Amino acid sequence: MHLLAELWRRALATQPLPSPQGSALLAVAALVAVAFAWPVVRMLVTICHESGHALVAVLVERRLSGVRVHSDTSGLTVSRGRQNGPGMVATLFAGYPAPAVVGLGLAWLAGTGHASGVLWLLVLLAAVLLVWIRNLYGALVVIAAGVAVALASWYSPPIVLGWIATGLAWLFLLAAPRPVLELLRRHSPGSDAAQLAGLTHVHRYVWSLLWLALTIAALVAGALWMIPGLYGTLTSLR
Repeated sequence: MHLLAELWRRALATQPLPSPQGSALLAVAALVAVAFAWPVVRMLVTICHESGHALVAVLVERRLSGVRVHSDTSGLTVSRGRQNGPGMVATLFAGYPAPAVVGLGLAWLAGTGHASGVLWLLVLLAAVLLVWIRNLYGALVVIAAGVAVALASWYSPPIVLGWIATGLAWLFLLAAPRPVLELLRRHSPGSDAAQLAGLTHVHRYVWSLLWLALTIAALVAGALWMIPGLYGTLTSLR
């Protein structure tokens, strides 16, 4: 009980945010990671992607069979139910925007000073995802990510927690458009866009462009939250 009370206290505590200059520096670091450490970053993006499919499948009352995350950074979520209709469309649609939604949520919560709460929420999400994982490699990756975030949240001083949460927000927001751009450059008959095109008779490029617009919009919104005064700076340059 004492441990649970301490976890609850830490989750509700507030931490100082990085300065606008510090947040901009974290954005640059996240951009470098997306450019030069993409296999590692893509694994995190894939976990978010498959979690998006799984969560929406549960919300629309499909029977979730399980989630797999593979060593080549690909993933697969299997759910059972009607093979057409709004529920299936929503489930297929949810994957690509999911990392941007996570990044935007992290940016908003970190912006309110709840960096520690952000990290413990990620640990909770990892624990939920672990219940859905159906392959050993995916389970090990999710456990490693959850343990790393839990240790960082438990042992880091308050000011560092703010930097970690803001850095993770930037990482997800900046990484989210890249898989969509990759999808636009290649045609895969089994991709989410191709399956949506088959269900809705709306061309796969339309779905991909919609995902790209959503991920870029999330990035812009997150940037405005995490770098106070950015909007005023941009408008003054006109």
